[in-house]
Amino acid sequence: MDWQDAMPFGALLGIEAVGASPEEVRLRLAWREDLCTAAGLMHGGALMALADSAGGICAFLNLPDGAKGTATIQSSTSFLRPLRDGYAEAISRPLSVGRSVIAVETEVVDARGRAVARVVQSQAVLR
Repeated sequence: MDWQDAMPFGALLGIEAVGASPEEVRLRLAWREDLCTAAGLMHGGALMALADSAGGICAFLNLPDGAKGTATIQSSTSFLRPLRDGYAEAISRPLSVGRSVIAVETEVVDARGRAVARVVQSQAVLR
C-alpha cells in the first residue's frame, strides 16, 4: 500500500512512515515552524493528524476479509507535554479488532522518547 496515495493529507503535512505492520504502525512528523502555535509549540491539530493517520493505517492493516477501508468515528486525545523541536513519532497498536469497529491506541512521543500525547480512537470498518 502506498499510504501517501491513500492519505494525501499526511503527505501534505510531511508525515513519514517509519514502519508498518498489523501489530504496530510508526509515523513521524518533523517539528516545523509552520506547524506551530505561539511560542514555537507544535500545534495540537498537527499532533492529532499524525496520530489519526497512524491509527487509520493500523486499522486498515487489520481489516477483516471483505472490508474496503476504515473511517475514524471517535477519537480522544490527551496532551501530555509540548513539542518544541525535533519530531513527533506516533506508535499505533490495535486494542480490539472487530467486524464493524477497530479500536486503536496511539502513543505520540518526542525525539527523546518522552510521551507527548495519548490517543484512543475507533475506526468504522467500511464494506
